[in-house]
This record gives sequence, structure tokens and C-alpha cells, in this order.
Amino acid sequence: MVEFTVPEVDYTRYTNRQLAAIPLAVLVVALIVIGGWYVMTGSPVNQGIAFTGGTEVQVAIDGPQSAAEEQIRSAFSAEPETIRSVPAQSVYVVTFQSEAGSDGISAAALERQAQDAGLDVRSVSSVSASFGANTQVLALGGLGVAFLGMSILVFAMFRVFVPSVAVVLSAFSDIAIPIALMNVLGIELSLGTVAALLMLIGYSVDSDILLNNHILRRSGDFYESTYRAMRTGVTMTLTSISAMIVMTITATLFGIQLLAAIGTVLVFGLAADLMNTYLLNLSLLRWYKFRGVSR
Repeated sequence: MVEFTVPEVDYTRYTNRQLAAIPLAVLVVALIVIGGWYVMTGSPVNQGIAFTGGTEVQVAIDGPQSAAEEQIRSAFSAEPETIRSVPAQSVYVVTFQSEAGSDGISAAALERQAQDAGLDVRSVSSVSASFGANTQVLALGGLGVAFLGMSILVFAMFRVFVPSVAVVLSAFSDIAIPIALMNVLGIELSLGTVAALLMLIGYSVDSDILLNNHILRRSGDFYESTYRAMRTGVTMTLTSISAMIVMTITATLFGIQLLAAIGTVLVFGLAADLMNTYLLNLSLLRWYKFRGVSR
């Protein structure tokens, strides 16, 4: 059985500015990536057909991937948005955004074109642009409400500005960093990745409140309380990261793109949570305890 041993970090060697510098720098870079993506595309992150509307066609083709992709492109009159392979099944998932189908190319027409080209069509699914827009509003609205509700709950629990802001800022960074990496890695925003971001909000609050409770509400030295929190929090997070890595690798090998995307977002988000909790949040708590407002 694998057991994690959490090392006892000597935080006295580092100033609060040194601890906060790395997570804040990573957050700034993430915000620059998100802002740049918004300027270039009109959206802070690439959106899948669940939000933009479009059609997904799954076809089975044997042979080399390059030849199969060329055959797929030549089969349709519209240019596919993406072509993803499922190696375990020799299946290719071809997506067409609503913009590609705006010339009157319906799901039925795309299926007919695939069959006329001799492709083995396994399934065809379509989402209208209006339905996708409504789904987008509901999903992103739910994400915003979850974050707002979390913030209110944190302020209600601690009723002190600095520790509460530390939790909210860490949670915000835990969301911003994976979104920026989604743009870099080409992962689209889907209902699955929205669910992963919601999970990260909950996970971030859990680890940050664990640290805050040990330091602010339990007896003992500041660094002793920090290490007690780390033994639980770091072990819990590393275990979750390991599980998500295994899920991501397995899903990638079997061509389950949704699970692979969810796992990737969670791995990066949980890694960011480790950094933000035990560097950024801790630095703010230490400033509050020793140099900030006295209680």
C-alpha cells in the first residue's frame, strides 16, 4: 500500500512576499492567457458544441490515421472543426460547429455525405445554436453562482477579512489556472469540464478551510498547526492527483475524450490548489497572525 510522507517545511526561511510571489506570478500569467484568448476569439476559453451548437458524427475507418483524416475531410462539403481518433475502436469523432453548418448543412445531410463517401457511420448527434446558447448561460451562470455562494459562506464562517480573502483568492486562482491551460492544451469547455471546475471550487475551499481552521481556531504554534493541516491536506490532494492521472491516462488510451479532459483539468487544478493553499493562503495567514490586524 502506497503511503505519502509529508515533509515538514521550514517556512521561517521565506518571507511572506517570497511565498506569495510564485502563485501570484502564475495567476497573472493565467489571466494574461485568458485575456489574450478573449481578445483573439471573443471567448475566454474554447467552447464545445454543447455551448456553441453543432453536429458530431462518429465514423469507423481502418488504416493509417493520416489517410483516414484525409478521407474524412474529402467526404464532407463543410470543413470539420475537429477530428479526434478513438484508437481502441478505429473510430473517428468529427465535429462541425454551427458556423460550419450555417450554409444549410444539416445533421441528416452530413450523415448522407458520409455514407455516400463509403464511411461507416456509427452515430450522429446535433445541438442547435439556440439550445447551446441557453446551455452556456445555465452552465456558466451555475459556475458563477457556486463561486459567489462559496465566497459568502467563507466570509460568514470566518467573519475576518484577510483569512476570508485568502480562501476566495486561492479558489479563484485554482479556477483561472486550469482555464488558461485548457486554452494552451486545446481542451474545449464542455459540460464535463464545467463539472470539473465546480469540483475544483469545492476542493479548493475544503483544503483552504482545513488550513485556516488549524491555524486560527486550534491551539498550538503557528507552524505546528500548519504542519498538522499539511499532513492531512497534502496527503488528500496527492492521492486525488494520483487517481486523476490514472484516469486521464486510461481514458486517453481508450479514446474517451471527455474523461481525459476532465482528468487533465482536475490534475492541473489540484496541483494549483497545493501551490495556492500552502504558499499564497499561508503567506496571507502568517501576515494576518503576526503583522496584520490584531484580534
